[in-house]
Amino acid sequence: MYLPLLAFVTFDREAEQYLCAAALRPGNAPTQAGALPLLKRLIGRLQERFPRTRILVRLDGGFAAPELFEFFDEVGVDYVVAMAKNEVLERLCGLEMLVASAMSEASGESERVYTDFCYAAGTWSRERRVVCKAEVVRHEGREPKRNPRFVVTNLAGKAQRIYERAYCRRGDAENRIKELFDVAFDRTSCSRFNANQLRVLLAAAAYVLLQELRLAARGTAWARAQVATLRLELLKIGVQVIASVRRLVLRLPAAFPYRDGWRAIALKSGASTG
Repeated sequence: MYLPLLAFVTFDREAEQYLCAAALRPGNAPTQAGALPLLKRLIGRLQERFPRTRILVRLDGGFAAPELFEFFDEVGVDYVVAMAKNEVLERLCGLEMLVASAMSEASGESERVYTDFCYAAGTWSRERRVVCKAEVVRHEGREPKRNPRFVVTNLAGKAQRIYERAYCRRGDAENRIKELFDVAFDRTSCSRFNANQLRVLLAAAAYVLLQELRLAARGTAWARAQVATLRLELLKIGVQVIASVRRLVLRLPAAFPYRDGWRAIALKSGASTG
């Protein structure tokens, strides 16, 4: 079994998320294995290319390792990293959990209260800010469930805003990961690790090409289309290909229902009419 290690980059005022790294780890490897070298390369290149840009790193709870926090502090990037709960963290947000429970009992709905505090795990070199979402979740026919969540961050500002506006946006990367399955990202059935890594890289390259196609489709019905839709409606079509020394000519069927949109995207991508 293999686990993916993926990195996406999002720029301000852009909805697109760009896949910038895709690697495999054996299923029994620690979650953070390989993350630090990847982040060092990625952040180093971003800081070199955009020296005045503010970089924010979002990671899920499996990456809450002290060496990553030390690296983020050293290179001066912002971060919001989820952290698994423990007895100390739960004790520190105990009052807020009682408040959330009382609110939920009164309203009959799920309720949450946000707070923050300083915390230092035994392996950390110093204290860091931890934002807590003390939540009580209610579902019909079930008992209320306490659901405390914790995020380590060096951001300033209100705890609720950091959790909802900065950290929760990480969830959209899950949609991009699902899209990767439409380009056979999960085809890792070879007996050798390197062969499976090559398959992952080929799938990642296919995804990047389809993302470029989606960027070229801005202003059309496919501007926010998922990878599966792009493949089905814009690529899986029968055309006549005529090759010459100077050019390739593609002749689409007259009955192709997306011909006008396909033509507009092709022209934006550098094609010309024959």
